[in-house]
Amino acid sequence: MSAQAVPSTPSPEIRHSISPEELARIKRENRRDQFGRAWYKFSRNPLSVLGAAIVIAITLMAIFAPIIAPYPKHAEPFTDFASASQPPSAEHLFGTDEIGRDILSRCIFGFRYSLVMGIVVLALVVPVGVFLGLVAGYYQGTWIDTVVMRVTDIFLSVPPLILALAIASVLEPNLTNAMLAVSLMWWPWYTRLVYGLASTLRNEYFVVSAETVGAGTGHILLREILPNMISPIFTKISLDMGWVIIIGSTLSFVGLGVQPPTPGLGTMVASGARFLPDQWWIAIFPALSIVFIVLGFNLLGDGLRDLFSAEEA
Repeated sequence: MSAQAVPSTPSPEIRHSISPEELARIKRENRRDQFGRAWYKFSRNPLSVLGAAIVIAITLMAIFAPIIAPYPKHAEPFTDFASASQPPSAEHLFGTDEIGRDILSRCIFGFRYSLVMGIVVLALVVPVGVFLGLVAGYYQGTWIDTVVMRVTDIFLSVPPLILALAIASVLEPNLTNAMLAVSLMWWPWYTRLVYGLASTLRNEYFVVSAETVGAGTGHILLREILPNMISPIFTKISLDMGWVIIIGSTLSFVGLGVQPPTPGLGTMVASGARFLPDQWWIAIFPALSIVFIVLGFNLLGDGLRDLFSAEEA
């Protein structure tokens, strides 16, 4: 039997007539077809492709910063007062700062700390928020729902930036504590999102059927409900990367995040703001770097949202 004659999801009768190797090959072809269709839909939006290209470029620059940066030593404790405060030129495309460090090199290394901030924070808050939202949504109307969602509402009632500043201000100012501060105020957004989705899915036929045949709570939550909310969760993650980077840069700007001489983008903007408007490049190029990275993740997130919406439709 040829691959073209086999449906994408073979019936039990057909499965018995196909060898395991043939069935595995059909599944691989189906996955390739699904990926091809998804990429085609995604590529139809030029802004989404642009966002993906920006994110890939920033990630590669962050990973290979010591190779790409024209002056990698300028990301370390370094001074060269003979080259201080030089405007953009062929030798220093973004100019130099007040102590002679190449701003382009420091911006490239700054991408590292911005990506680390976003990745670590989301890696911490997404599992916590998703778990709490799943449990509260599945047990809607019980004391578990009441406790989890009232605590969530308390955190959501405080503006995120204010809460992050308050937490970071009582901790030692460094990157680790800045990530902790942002994590403590970011999990409720995922709890609220997943709670709404789980509250709807818990009454669906496939969940009721799983309960009827005696499936355990863990199976229902992780195998029945969670896979049906992956799309909105991943969309929010891609959009939140930009917001987390902005919050982290804000903490660095006010002195509660990355500390000098580490090249944090927010720290570079804060130090360069003292020299505006005459030496504008010291602050403007790090600020544009923040805009660049946030724009990339926002465009990518919009593309993923449109892609998942089209698939669900």
